[in-house]
This record gives sequence, C-alpha cells and structure tokens, in this order.
Amino acid sequence: MSDSKISEFDIVIAGAGMVGASLACLLAESSLRIALLDREPLTNTGSIAQTERKSEKFDPRVSAISQASKNLFVELGVWQDVVARRVCSYREMQVWDAEGTGSIHFSAADINQPELGNIVENSILTTALQGKLSQYNNLHIVSPFTIESLTNIECDGKHLVQLNSEDGQSIRAALVIAADGANSKVRQLAGFSCREWDYEHQALVTTVRTQHPHCETAWQRFLETGPLAFLPLRVTAHDDDQHYCSIVWSMLPEKAERIMALSDVEFKKELAAAIEFKLGNIEWCDRRFSFPLRQRHAVEYVKDNIVLAGDAAHTIHPLAGQGVNLGLLDARVLAEEIMRGLKAGRSISDPTVLLRYQRKRKGNNLSMMWLMEGFKRLFAEQNLTVRWLRNVGMNSVDKLTPIKNQMIRRAMGLDR
Repeated sequence: MSDSKISEFDIVIAGAGMVGASLACLLAESSLRIALLDREPLTNTGSIAQTERKSEKFDPRVSAISQASKNLFVELGVWQDVVARRVCSYREMQVWDAEGTGSIHFSAADINQPELGNIVENSILTTALQGKLSQYNNLHIVSPFTIESLTNIECDGKHLVQLNSEDGQSIRAALVIAADGANSKVRQLAGFSCREWDYEHQALVTTVRTQHPHCETAWQRFLETGPLAFLPLRVTAHDDDQHYCSIVWSMLPEKAERIMALSDVEFKKELAAAIEFKLGNIEWCDRRFSFPLRQRHAVEYVKDNIVLAGDAAHTIHPLAGQGVNLGLLDARVLAEEIMRGLKAGRSISDPTVLLRYQRKRKGNNLSMMWLMEGFKRLFAEQNLTVRWLRNVGMNSVDKLTPIKNQMIRRAMGLDR
C-alpha cells in the first residue's frame, strides 16, 4: 500500500446516515479537517427534486422525529428542505391494549406544543442532509468506501487510527467516530464488547391507504403477539390527504412468515381487523418488508481514539420510535463535547472529552432501552392478574395529567 493512497484528517466519521451526516454538519462548523465515509456512493449534491417519487409511493423506512431532533435539523438548515418535500406532524397519540380496556391518549395541546412529533421518510432526511454536506469546505465525502480493516499507528509522534478499504484506499485520523449502523464494521474491528439479545420478534413494515383519515394521530395497539403502529403520512407538502399511514407491526417470527405470505387482499383485511377498524378498511397497501428485531448496547462507547454513536452504540425496540432520536442526541452531545474540549485546549481524542460524552449519553440511552424492554414484557404477559393491573394502570396514568405530560415531554426530547 503506497503512501499516495493514504489521506489524513482530524476526524473520520464512518457512516453517512442521519446520525453520521448530522454529526458531520455539526463538526464542520469548526476548522477541523473531517472525512465522512460511506459504503454507498454519495453525490453530496443531493436535492429533494432528485429523489421525487410518485405521490403514492413512500419509503417504507420512516422515523418519528422528536421535537429535539427537529430542532437540530432546523439549526442545521435542512428542515426547510424536508418540509418542502413532505413531512407529517402528529398532534395526538392513541395507545390501547388489545387484551382489555386500558388506553392512554396523548395530546400536544396538553403540553402547549404545536405537535408531538413528525413522521418523516428516512430517504427524505438523508437526502436533505447530504445536500447540506457540500456547503462545507473542510468536509470531505469519501464514497464508496467499504472498510476492510482497522489499524492503530504512530505517525510523527501522533497516535492515529487507519481505516483501510477493499480497493486499497486508506484514511487516517486522530479520532474515528463509528456511526455506521447496528452492524458497525468499525465497532467489530475495534473489538468493542456489546450486550445483546434477540427479541424473538420480526418487524413488518409497509405503507397503506386507509378508508378514514388519520387526523394527524399516531395509533398504537398492543396485541398479544406484539405492538402495531399506524404512523400518519402526507402525500406531498401541498396535499393534505390524510389517508396514508406507515405501518410498523412487531410479531412472532411464525406469524410474520404467515402474514408475509398473504395476498394483498388477505393482508388488508387482517391488518384492518388488527387495528380494530379504527381507520376503516385498508384500501391499498404497498410492498411488505420484514426484519428481525434485536437489542444491542455497547458496554463502552469509547475505546482509545474510537467512539461509537447512534445504532453503532445502541439499538432498541421500535415500539416508541426512539432509536434515531437517541442517535441524534448522541451526535449533538458528542459535537458539543468535542467543541468544548477544543476551546479548553484539549485534543479531539482526549479521553476526558470522549468520556464526558459517554457519561452524558450512556445512562440516558440505557434508561430508554430498559423502559422499552419493560413495555414489551408487560404487554406480552397474558396472566389474567397482570392483564387486569396493566389495564387499570393505563387508565390511571391517562387520568394523571402531570405524569402523562412528563412522559411525553421526555419522549419528545424536551427534558434531556
């Protein structure tokens, strides 16, 4: 490998998804030399128009963007691009138990907010972020770059991490940030330890058109086999058609196999019944996808001058849509700590700087993960006494406005 193929930066970010691209934009406000790597080719000049789809076609991968995440996108100057394409605010949330009468209703009006959150297709967010990347002179996009190996080297008295690609390219940096997803190659190569377990559930996702409007409401029913969520969508920025929803249905693998094998007609009937016809019949459905659900959490987020963020550090059950929001909070805090360290005269890979990020985020992420695990286990329990207590508890919390509002503010990221 010749030195002509080696590039050196201050920071290398692996992964140009929502978390990695957001972190790159945050850090690019500094004078640091930053490289953003991704295994997929990026044009760095993406525009909303370039990814326009037919009005009835949606990305099956969507995110429930919290107020804290929206604030971040506003600060980065990309939210207006998202709104120009399409985004659906939801102002209400209805949650109920299929095995009883327990239910909770959340409303943005109760906490004096215009909305509880926004449902956005992942492709729209990443396109808007990638369009922003080209505006920074000190930010270099290197793609496609498939990481094959990782080595620690000493160069001119500096401790650097070198990432080597399959085609012979190498990139060195004083700090490497792994934002390359749940199956992070950087995390694996660096030898981070993780605690992980299989939920023994599959998530089925698709898009549907419903008979009745969703009324800017997120609907979630806890079934015996797993939660089912209807997340509201809009067709275009200028079309207020409220009949499209993104579906996230968590279920046992054997049921997922059966549901995936149904015809569209059979699937629409079963889906409408599963949500108790709250939105009438299902009039149309897009292609269905399913994937296994697994929880994972890195024991440490920092190892020498390598740090984990987003799904590379933690993945949780999608029942509350908090995964990407936790990752975006990671990005914000990590950028804040790096910039704070620079102002104090510390190096970007100073353990004091990186461990401060870990302390601020690890406990928050763990608490949300255990909360989601608790919900999953609680609603999977079919013991009659537990079911009765569960329903009484839901109805009681629904009447305790201060507690309910505190829960929703936490989910929105307003109390971090």
